[in-house]
Amino acid sequence: MRTNIEIDEHLISEAMKVTGHKTKKATVEEGLKLIIQLNQQSEIKKLRGKLNWEGDLEKMRLDQ
Repeated sequence: MRTNIEIDEHLISEAMKVTGHKTKKATVEEGLKLIIQLNQQSEIKKLRGKLNWEGDLEKMRLDQ
């Protein structure tokens, strides 16, 4: 999909330097993927302490 957006030139240049990407497209795509990943991690963190564990960790350690 083709989209035209106005991006701060300094911001995109810095992002390209730190990622090593040679194109603005690749840089923006990596940024979008990172936003999605961070959001998913945030959703997973919300589950902390809310899931019940069933199993024996000691037995799992000994099975190695």
